[in-house]
Amino acid sequence: MTSILIRTRTAADLEDCVRLLAEVHKTAGYPLNWPADPGGWLSPEEALGSWVLTLDGEIAGHLIVTAERSDTALVERLFVDPRRTRAGLGRQLLEYATGFAAEQGRQLILDVVNSRHGAVEFYQRAGWREIGRIPISWGGELASEMIRFEAPARA
Repeated sequence: MTSILIRTRTAADLEDCVRLLAEVHKTAGYPLNWPADPGGWLSPEEALGSWVLTLDGEIAGHLIVTAERSDTALVERLFVDPRRTRAGLGRQLLEYATGFAAEQGRQLILDVVNSRHGAVEFYQRAGWREIGRIPISWGGELASEMIRFEAPARA
């Protein structure tokens, strides 16, 4: 039986997270633009928390929640090992983030680039609701807007 654990990301995890992010970028195009400092990109100062999802001790997913305003938080840097997509791991990370935000008294939102890689459809299937679109100039020919989603209401 596979052991799945979501735990706080440690400094010792960062190198593995950057390596996994590189695989995700290569196969799924996320992030759209590769950061000059991937470790720094995975460590924003405004983070309320950073977590990894492990399968039998191996990092298979990553998630950060950052503060936006006093009553909202953003899901950021969410990615899953490309070899393990469609196994529900991304949804587990989203549910974890939603619970964390609720404990903080914050509504959870996220921004996703509207691209051809299926992220928009993933969030829609997970019950997230589109609440706005923002034009972007940094997406080049790959993307022209970001879509803002709001987490589904918790039961």
